[in-house]
Amino acid sequence: MEAFRYEALDAAGRTVSGVVQADTPRQARAQLRAQGLLPSAVNPVRARERARLPWSRGISSNELSLVTRQLATLLASGLTVEQSLSALIEEATLPLTREVLGGVRSEITAGLSLAGALGSYDRSFPDFYRALVHGGEESGALPTVLQHLADYLDARQALKQKTSLALLYPVLVTVVAICIVTGLLVFVVPQIVQVFQHSRQGLPLLTRALIAFSGFLQAAWPYLAVAGVGAVAAARLALRREALRRRWHAVLLGTPWLGGLIRGVNTSRFASTLAILVGGGVPLLSALKSGARVMTNLVMRDAVERTIERVREGESLARSLGATRTFPPLTVHLVASGEVSGKLEQMLQRAAQLETQALERRLAVFLTLLEPAMILAMGGIVLLIVLAILLPIIQINQLVR
Repeated sequence: MEAFRYEALDAAGRTVSGVVQADTPRQARAQLRAQGLLPSAVNPVRARERARLPWSRGISSNELSLVTRQLATLLASGLTVEQSLSALIEEATLPLTREVLGGVRSEITAGLSLAGALGSYDRSFPDFYRALVHGGEESGALPTVLQHLADYLDARQALKQKTSLALLYPVLVTVVAICIVTGLLVFVVPQIVQVFQHSRQGLPLLTRALIAFSGFLQAAWPYLAVAGVGAVAAARLALRREALRRRWHAVLLGTPWLGGLIRGVNTSRFASTLAILVGGGVPLLSALKSGARVMTNLVMRDAVERTIERVREGESLARSLGATRTFPPLTVHLVASGEVSGKLEQMLQRAAQLETQALERRLAVFLTLLEPAMILAMGGIVLLIVLAILLPIIQINQLVR
């Protein structure tokens, strides 16, 4: 069977759309007519063609976690992947989710593995997701891997929501402050300049600097906007080159505070991946290969690749990780303890939890300091503008006296 995307009219004359499973377009139209719909367009869902569209969206993180948990439950109950996807398509309420799952099902029907079919929808299923699914398929423990993956997605989404809510107030303060400062510079300052121009009194240095900056913004803001957009586009194009991206990742990893965050995020993701795959029965070398694919920082990914070579040569995992001098020492010691005690999965899970907790503490400290720092910075800028406006007025009042 194949997935077909349709547009049709219901009994009330409203336009509806969605995805239907059928062997042929004619059979799809027959199914729609049986449901009381008048089809106007029925087209096969071609996943690879959709994946090339730069504006195509993926399913949300919450929806991905729900679909993953449901798929794990269906597979554990004995259903095949194709049957499980068919059930999920019927259960899904969002048209985009039905379309994506329909496309994945069509790819599997055509002979691809689940991980390969998910690769056609990389906007919905990120690299680490597909890497874990691939490892689960190789080990034959796909339901278990998917269940752990759903837990991991839930934990990551909870951390993301917590961070977003904490950043909401500072972002609002910043936006409002920027609007106020821009309004003062563009509208208020020019009006005051006209008043001062009729006076022969010399203006203070701060006032002259403010007038010059205001005039510069009024004259150059279109060029500044174009330059900003051009700089962002040029940076994105440059970072597509792997050599430049690797250098940039090395710089980020060496940054005092930001480097710790990046190291913690990648270590937590790497340890979680290994714990899920090792617990699912995946051989260590295969698990390490999947773990390398989930690393977003190329420097740390290279460290995992070197670790794979050392482990293949017979060296222990802990010693191989420690030799890279990239992973936190605590993680290396926990891995060593897991290898000695035979509880590698539990130690990897504990390492991932500790890194996640450390990451949450760093973010909490950062957000706690960010809010007052932003308020002080914006308050200082507004104070300078007010002083630049008031100083000439005070001088004029003194001359009048």
